[in-house]
Amino acid sequence: MFKRKLIVAGLLIGGMVGLASAQDVQKPAEPAKAPEPPKPSYTLTANVFLVSDYFFRGLTQTWGKPAIQGGADWVHESGAYLGTWASNVSGNQYAGGSMEWDFYGGYNYKINDDFTVGAGLYYYYYPGANSKYAFSEPPGSQKYNTLEVNASASWKWLTAKVNYALTDYFGASTVTGFTDDTKGTYYLQLDGSYPLPQVEGLSLVGHVGYTHYSNDLTPTAAVNNGHTDPSYWDWKFGVSYVWKDGWTVGAYYVGTNNTDFWNPTPSLANGQTKDLGGSSGYITVGRTF
Repeated sequence: MFKRKLIVAGLLIGGMVGLASAQDVQKPAEPAKAPEPPKPSYTLTANVFLVSDYFFRGLTQTWGKPAIQGGADWVHESGAYLGTWASNVSGNQYAGGSMEWDFYGGYNYKINDDFTVGAGLYYYYYPGANSKYAFSEPPGSQKYNTLEVNASASWKWLTAKVNYALTDYFGASTVTGFTDDTKGTYYLQLDGSYPLPQVEGLSLVGHVGYTHYSNDLTPTAAVNNGHTDPSYWDWKFGVSYVWKDGWTVGAYYVGTNNTDFWNPTPSLANGQTKDLGGSSGYITVGRTF
């Protein structure tokens, strides 16, 4: 009996010693995790491109010559956006100028993963350009700067958009031979960029658009055997390839109708002429950062 008591007492003492030892050994405190910085509520991107010819709504803006272009965009998670973009242009088309500098902003609302609608303003600015430099006896001053309001709707890879001029349309007015101002000129467009599943980064690109001038040229200012209506359709198709690091290359073919009016087009700055419409191809290479 005495022996059993000794054994029990020994077990109790040993257990208490082991418990005390376990309590004395403290686990090292885990270092506190630094709080993750909040994600920004917006994105900033920039881009720069070299194009073999700058086409805008189907018409060359560089008299068939290359252009260097670039811009920057701020996009908020709410859908609001602001941006700017610039390119060289031809003084043959924009008398006294050599640059187009654009400013734009608006809001896009995402209905669901497939549908988005939006609205915005777009201002085209041509520093120094004025039609008064195009005439030996200027009939008046007329800048090319243009302000448009736009609305769009997108489904997956397809976008429809309408653009409406709140000012004279790129210098078209009574000063430059039109029957009245060209406020209210509109441009309708449908654009698509379909990604090919077989090749990551490769997309088929398509576009069709229609420019409707709110007024025509006067009969005395008619071009190319009496043509006074400048309204026209334009289209584009081609391919683009985007690398994961932001580089993009593209090859496109563009065309217009109403070549009776636009081919050839006399320069407002000198006696040269150029087929601004018709069909042509061009290539692009650039990067988005």
